[in-house]
Amino acid sequence: MDDLGDLNAFLAVARAGGFRDGARAAGASASGLSDAVRRLEARLGVRLLNRTTRSVVPTEAGRRLLERLGPALGEVEAALDAARGDRDRPAGTLRLNVPISASRLVLPRLVPPFLAAYPGIRLEVIAEDGFVDVLAAGCDAGIRYDERLEGDMIAIPIGPRVQRFATAASPDYLRRHGCPDHPRDLLRHACLRGRFPSGAMPPWEFERGGEAVRVDPTGPLLVSLGGATDLAVEAAVAGTGIITLFEDWLRPHLDAGALEPVLEAWWPAFSGPFLYYPGRRLVPAPLRAFIDFVRARESGPG
Repeated sequence: MDDLGDLNAFLAVARAGGFRDGARAAGASASGLSDAVRRLEARLGVRLLNRTTRSVVPTEAGRRLLERLGPALGEVEAALDAARGDRDRPAGTLRLNVPISASRLVLPRLVPPFLAAYPGIRLEVIAEDGFVDVLAAGCDAGIRYDERLEGDMIAIPIGPRVQRFATAASPDYLRRHGCPDHPRDLLRHACLRGRFPSGAMPPWEFERGGEAVRVDPTGPLLVSLGGATDLAVEAAVAGTGIITLFEDWLRPHLDAGALEPVLEAWWPAFSGPFLYYPGRRLVPAPLRAFIDFVRARESGPG
């Protein structure tokens, strides 16, 4: 960069025909330009300007350099202007690592308007429920719930701020087996369970009036959470058993009457997800655009 500055100094002096006029054109001092030209000549080992008290004229070597330097520095400035323009017209690829629930329940209302607003951005979403290091996986950012956020990351809210786990079963199942009155009654029912890729099978948690209950029921179907969750939902609709899942995931079936709420007074609430990314000073333009878009949507009406 020092070389580039000295080259610009030489260009200003040679075009203006003097150090004072060159300094006015470049917004610098005449002595500063003189020092820069001397440094450049010392590095190249040739005289570039013939200086007298009345004029400053390029030498033969200076003229040859001037002829090639002008277009070259013009290209450099054009490239820098293009880079600066990315701040206003973000372009490139944005890679997000998200849980499958977020790809289904959070991103659908954000992705289409975001891509419409930024046609130069290509969004790549990797949806998986295993816990991964987003940077090691080559992603720019991720979506996680607060219990799985890393401490050295910046996190901003994305999606519903309060969510619930809902428990439900089909009308046919409840007609045949009855409706549980307490979470512990689930131990006598056919329950459709899920297991994380790590092998962990989370218990079902309930709370009401300060009382928290955790149960570990059994049933005829165990699915991989995320990839095979819809299979469990369809089994519940078909009357195979009782399911616990994100309320928003089950809501269409609840509204249609294909599933009925079970133990609704016990449904636990939890905070919504966060978009998180490394706390570095210069955030890539596509990610900065997505962050600003999410913040605007979250702070807007509704």
